Amino acid sequence: MINDIKKDAETRMKKSVDALKTELAKLRTGRAHPSLLEHISVEYYGSMVPLSQVGNISIDDARTLAISVWEKNMVQAVEKAIITSDLGLNPATSGTLLRIPMPLLTEERRRELTKVVRHEGEGAKVAVRNIRRDANNDLKELLKAKEISEDDERRGQDDIQKLTDRYIIEVDKVLETKEKDLMEI
Repeated sequence: MINDIKKDAETRMKKSVDALKTELAKLRTGRAHPSLLEHISVEYYGSMVPLSQVGNISIDDARTLAISVWEKNMVQAVEKAIITSDLGLNPATSGTLLRIPMPLLTEERRRELTKVVRHEGEGAKVAVRNIRRDANNDLKELLKAKEISEDDERRGQDDIQKLTDRYIIEVDKVLETKEKDLMEI
């Protein structure tokens, strides 16, 4: 029972860190990365679909993304979706290929993005701590039901605290990497 609680807590903590990585991948650094465009939707025959379903997104060079649109009549819709997104990008069209140069980030914008990164990281840490709280509550329930001893509960709480510490450190590493990425020119 205690092992099940620990495994569940570890799985949920890992998912929290993965969710943080996914969110941070959407933040724009100076480099081109296909995940920047993942959240953009395009109108395709009356319904909104992800950009990746109407074309192939690739990296042209370190500062340029390329989108090869599969249908010629979708080029305008893709271009419009990118321009109206909140990313501030301006694609250059040539046939069915759109090239999107990544503008350099200003120092002020880099600092703003660093604050956003820290906020996301704090959210991930709170999620990990909430998982710890839930696991500890589960252990207390087992103790109340007299299914485990107080020593087992104490050991279980210590193990869960070690897990929490490990995942908090992992969140800090992810944040440090992203902040370093942002501040690079």
